[in-house]
Amino acid sequence: MKKLMPIIILFLMLIVPAASYAFGLELAVGGWKQSPQGDLAYKSITVGDELDLKRDCNYDDETRFTGRLKIDMPLFLPNIYLMATPMEFDGTGLKTVDFKFGDYDFDADVPFYSKITLDHYDVGFYYGIPFIKTLSAETFNIDIGINVRIYDFEVEIKQDTTSIEESEDFTLPVPMVYLALQIKPVDKLAIEAEARGISYSGNQVYSLIGRVKFNIFGPVFAAAGYRYDKLKIDEEDVDVDIDFSGPFIEAGFKF
Repeated sequence: MKKLMPIIILFLMLIVPAASYAFGLELAVGGWKQSPQGDLAYKSITVGDELDLKRDCNYDDETRFTGRLKIDMPLFLPNIYLMATPMEFDGTGLKTVDFKFGDYDFDADVPFYSKITLDHYDVGFYYGIPFIKTLSAETFNIDIGINVRIYDFEVEIKQDTTSIEESEDFTLPVPMVYLALQIKPVDKLAIEAEARGISYSGNQVYSLIGRVKFNIFGPVFAAAGYRYDKLKIDEEDVDVDIDFSGPFIEAGFKF
């Protein structure tokens, strides 16, 4: 909860003034089926210290709730995009060779329990490219801006048989470029795509979202789509090269 407090405070600082002056609002909640692939290591020395999320850690797909809020601001103020994505995997796995994780050596062929948390929160500011929406008779739009993704990262491993356990956690803010487009071929149907990403010093973080949105009645809509996230970082002696992908559904309203 302590780690979430800065996010909650920032959310309130943004939403309170925005709610007073904004002329557009879109709120959606849903579920994303997250399929993990890749590996992680902590203070690794050799390739054998890397843990494969599927093969070694035995992680399964997980479905987590997600939420997002878009606020269209008046005049020359940037629009606001907030998104929360909980993400957690755990399982009991086995590795056929000894491996080092953090300051400890774990034995081969002995089951170990591990859990990784990668909750993250997006705070974005963007503008629509002028005149595109007007010239296309409200059927096409492009948004461009900046996005800060804040990762609340935590990993823990324990081997009950040997009584060895290790953990690490940190908070990582990542600035990213934001680009989105919306196509509205008919009144009740919209096709949307969003891209967030950055590459620096060998690190790569990006997120791709495709969404089909259908207006049910009034301001209420339902949507379905696919999301792919890539996280390749080396921070705080933690080396992560993971991607997450899967379909999602959501419902919400737009004024």
